[in-house]
Amino acid sequence: MNWPDRELGCLIIGTFIALGCASLMGLILRWQCGPTKTIENLNSRIMAWWFMILVFLGAVLSGPIVVVVLFGLLSLLALREFLTLTPTRLGDHRALFWAFFVVLPIQYIILGIHWYAFFSIFIPVYVYLILPIRSAAAGDVQNFLTRTAIIQWGLMICVYCLSHGPALLTMLEIPDYPTRDGKLLCYLVLICEASDVLQYVCGKLFGKHPVAPKVSPSKTWEGLIGGVALTVGLGTALWWVTPFSPQAAAGMSLTICLAGFGGGLVMSAIKRDRGVKDWGQAIAGHGGILDRLDSFCFAAPFFFHFTRYFYSTI
Repeated sequence: MNWPDRELGCLIIGTFIALGCASLMGLILRWQCGPTKTIENLNSRIMAWWFMILVFLGAVLSGPIVVVVLFGLLSLLALREFLTLTPTRLGDHRALFWAFFVVLPIQYIILGIHWYAFFSIFIPVYVYLILPIRSAAAGDVQNFLTRTAIIQWGLMICVYCLSHGPALLTMLEIPDYPTRDGKLLCYLVLICEASDVLQYVCGKLFGKHPVAPKVSPSKTWEGLIGGVALTVGLGTALWWVTPFSPQAAAGMSLTICLAGFGGGLVMSAIKRDRGVKDWGQAIAGHGGILDRLDSFCFAAPFFFHFTRYFYSTI
């Protein structure tokens, strides 16, 4: 296990302090108000955050290969949730076998060997063309276009987009900045998740006007504006963890917040179409893996490519 440098160590300590304060508040509320359903749900969410952060930080401190393996497992679980909730037919089974046991492992092997040129086009170009051929060869034409789009969307969101998180460790070379110690990935995860939490809190406190009431009545303009403003302030204050200037950190944080909000809205539209509240029950108090990763899946590609274009030498 790699010992974190001073900046990463400060980020980890700050995260533990914030979680400790949240846990203390949860205990105080339980002591004052009793074990109500809302407070028990809040405490379950906080306990789940402890578990998720400890697993994530354990992987980051163990090195890039462990992070790649962790995200590969997350992609597997997320893709399973996505395809479980969306209808497929017997004629799709061979294409699904390719998606789970060929495409997904290859995408993460490419990450592990640092092959950026193939990483960027493998799923959007080659898999996009080959998987429909495999489905067509099965001979089932009923709802063919819809079924094909479901599998391709699942791979794009749960594998391709999600794999841009560990790509921050393996696919970037930034002068005078160590990318492989995980600080950029920690920054992305922290800003993305803080944006979700602060938008939720601001929405609960001040929310009156839904952004898209037929998709997600809980996402309000007040929650969006308040949550984004607070998160951009946090992202700017943490500029010293990144290779960015304070102004660039503010721009990157704003990009993460807006892309993450859009991702949450899109995934909510899919859940509403399928008539469910959550993608699954894998994480107590949070729902499924995709309920926790929906905003990250959309924010990670923007953050990775902006960082690569403006800062990386490869």
